[in-house]
Amino acid sequence: MRRAPLLLILAAVSAVAHVVGVLVAAPLWRGAEVLSLALLLAYAVAAGLPAPRWAVPVGFVPLIVDAVRTMPAEPGAGDFGWVVYGGGDSAFDRTAGFDAALDGSWATLAAVAVLLVAFRGRGRRRHLIAAAVAAAPVVGYAAVRVTDIGTAVAASTRVVEVRTGTTLTRVGGPGHDQADVVPALVLAVLPPLALALAALALAVLLAGRGRRLAATGAALLAVLALPLLDAGIGAVPLPYPVDSTALFAWYAVTPTRMLPQPVPALTAVVELAAYLLLVAGLTGADRAAPAVPASVAE
Repeated sequence: MRRAPLLLILAAVSAVAHVVGVLVAAPLWRGAEVLSLALLLAYAVAAGLPAPRWAVPVGFVPLIVDAVRTMPAEPGAGDFGWVVYGGGDSAFDRTAGFDAALDGSWATLAAVAVLLVAFRGRGRRRHLIAAAVAAAPVVGYAAVRVTDIGTAVAASTRVVEVRTGTTLTRVGGPGHDQADVVPALVLAVLPPLALALAALALAVLLAGRGRRLAATGAALLAVLALPLLDAGIGAVPLPYPVDSTALFAWYAVTPTRMLPQPVPALTAVVELAAYLLLVAGLTGADRAAPAVPASVAE
C-alpha cells in the first residue's frame, strides 16, 4: 500500500478512537485527536500540497495546538485546584459567553482564515447563492435564540415602582434584567457566526476552483458553528432557566449512563470529518482541480 493512503486511513482510525472516547466520556487514548490531525498533515505532505504550499501546514498549526491544549486528563488524575466560593464582585459578566464560544472556535476560525487568504479570489454566482442560502439558517437560529431568551428574561423580571414623596425607586426582580442579558447573548454568538460565514466563504472559493470535496469539508465547518453557538449561550450567566429553544446544546440528545456525551461526540464527528474532507480535497485526491479561481459566472 502506498504511504499517503495509509496515512489517511490511520488518521481516520485515530479520529474514530477520539470520537468513541468523547461519546463514552472515557478516552481510549488521550492523544487520539492530536495524532489524527498530525497524520492528516503528514498525508497532505505525502500526497502533494496545493499551491500555495504553506497554506495547509500553517492552517493546521492552530488546530494541533488546540488539540494538545484540550487533551483529556490522565485517568485517575483527579481535578485538584483552588476553589473560591463567593466574591466581592457580583457584577454581571457580559463576556462569559463570548469567552466560551471563542475558546471553542478560535483554532478552527484561524485555520479557515489562513485558507481564505491562501485561496482568495472570486467565486461563481451560483456558489455565492448556495452559501447565502446555507448561512440563513445559522444566522436565523442565532437570532431566534437571542430573541427567545431575551424576551423570556424581560417577561420574568419583576420591576416594582415605589413612590415616596417625590422620589421614584425602581426595584428589580431576582437576577439581571434584559439590558444585561441581551448584549451578553449577542457577544456569545459572534465567534460561531464568524466561523460559519468564513467557512461558507471558503466553500465558495474552493468550489469555484473545482475543489468540491474540500468545499464540502468547509461547508461542514459551518455546521460545527451550531453546537458552538449553543455552548456560548449556555455559558451566559442567566438569572433563571429560560432557555427553551436549544437544538444543539450538550443535552439536546438525552445523555445516558452508557453514552454520556452524545452531542459532543457528534460535534467531534462533524469537525474531524470536515478536516479530513478539506485535506483530501486540497491534495492528491483532487489533483486535477484548476490552479486559479474560476471567473464569475455570467
